[in-house]
Formats: sequence, C-alpha cells, structure tokens
Amino acid sequence: MSLPRVRGWMQSWRRTTMDAGTTPTDPQVPRHVGDALRATGAPGSVWTLDPAERGLDANIIVLPPGDEIRAHDGPELDVLIVVLAGSGVLETAAEPVALAPGEIVWLPARSRRRFVAGADGLRYFSVHQRKPGLGIRRRGE
Repeated sequence: MSLPRVRGWMQSWRRTTMDAGTTPTDPQVPRHVGDALRATGAPGSVWTLDPAERGLDANIIVLPPGDEIRAHDGPELDVLIVVLAGSGVLETAAEPVALAPGEIVWLPARSRRRFVAGADGLRYFSVHQRKPGLGIRRRGE
C-alpha cells in the first residue's frame, strides 16, 4: 500500500471517527494526537506528545539548513527516529549515517550522536520510552 493511499485512508477514518465530536478522553483509548507533516513552529521541537498518562515520549524535531544538534551521549534508553523531510547526517561513534525521507534509524541507549541538517534542513519524528520525571522522593524509595 503506497503512503498516499494510507494517508488518505487515515484522513478519511479521522474525519468520520475522531472529528465527529467523539474524541475520547480516556488515556486507554487510541486517538489522533497530531499531524507529522503539518506541525509548525520555531526550529527545534515543533510537536510533542501531550497526554499525561503515557508510556512514550515523542517529538517532531526541525533543524534549518546547516544547523546541528551538537555531539552528545544519548539518554539511558533506545530512541527510534523516522526522517520526515529534508536530509542530513547522523554522526556516530562508528560511521556517519545518511538521513533522507523515509529512513528509520535506531539509536541505542547511551550512543554517541550528532545531527547535522543538509541543504534542505531536516525534519524527523523521534520516539522512545518515557523518561522518568524529576520529583522529590523519600530516601529509600
């Protein structure tokens, strides 16, 4: 099934199911939470998964042409990215990974990474297990 056919089916389903005033509020009910191709904003994170009761963190990241996310060691969890638009390079401890629309890239926990956007900029979807929130706890908890 081609992407346009899938997108058309999803849009049709969303119109008949979700846009009909039946948007669920129960966190255990699947629902539409955003549009990966239309999310806009200043460079950086232009969309974030919002439901409070969730087990995942997800973002859409936009880098202008030539911009970068400096080299760093990733978090204590695996991250999966899907390139939505543009191009770029993911520099790793081993070899560079070319980034182009449709590419799915796995970033293992604690892996070294640097993102550099190409001439058309870079837009990607990032998803990983939710990071534990910061909070005050009693000693021993």
